[in-house]
Amino acid sequence: MTGAGLQSLEALASAIPNGASVAIPPDYSFVAMAATRALIRRGARQLQLLAVPQSGIQADLLIGAGCVESIECAAVTLGELGPAPRFSAAVSSGRVAIKDSTCPAIHAALQASEKGLPFLPSRGIIGSDLLKVRTEWRVIDNPFPPHDPIVALPALKPDVALFHAPFADRRGNIWIGRRRELVTMAHAATRTFVTVEEVRDLDLMDDETLAAGALPSLYVSVIAEAKNGAWPLGLAGFYEADDAALRRYAELASSEAGFARYLGEVLGARQAAE
Repeated sequence: MTGAGLQSLEALASAIPNGASVAIPPDYSFVAMAATRALIRRGARQLQLLAVPQSGIQADLLIGAGCVESIECAAVTLGELGPAPRFSAAVSSGRVAIKDSTCPAIHAALQASEKGLPFLPSRGIIGSDLLKVRTEWRVIDNPFPPHDPIVALPALKPDVALFHAPFADRRGNIWIGRRRELVTMAHAATRTFVTVEEVRDLDLMDDETLAAGALPSLYVSVIAEAKNGAWPLGLAGFYEADDAALRRYAELASSEAGFARYLGEVLGARQAAE
């Protein structure tokens, strides 16, 4: 493989240092769950999570396993299965710091880094209580007519963008389809780590149709193969979410003892498969 290096799942997880800021996509996007379990197995600590713009079981697992020091997000939830229990417990106890945000603010701040800008403006936050707690967000005067107030959002530049994808080619290009938030994450981050279902013997950039849904290898640092790497979440167009497994997680993770049991069961079983 040329371009990004192909490594093992364990090597990918080991290359994300303790204390790193890590951008992760929402549950409905391409979530690197196999890499998440690998991070937990290696005992990652003090991660600064950035949910783009929200997260679910991925953030909840990392928080419950003691891997996270802080999280910036618009929400962390298990959706129809209810609140994210380990996130809720950690934030309530003060064990994990939360930077409350909004979807457009997170996207705009990442786009600032993507464009090499120190900040991007936004209007929709004005009047929100968020301005009382996010003191780094500055209300400034629009220099152009009508000279109304706008909010300057400092650029967000994560150390690592982490996600899963259906496949890569031999040159390290990644097929992401319509998941354009992954492009923003990769452009903004210092490094991008991607797990894939498989590496295919083709060149995505040689096909006009596939190239339109590809992330060029220029923005990819490390690739690891991980079959069913989004499980128990789904990978749109390839496999569905495992609803039974997600329900079991929600039930067990509601208590610390149940969460510990879940980790013991799932980490061991999935390690053998991964």
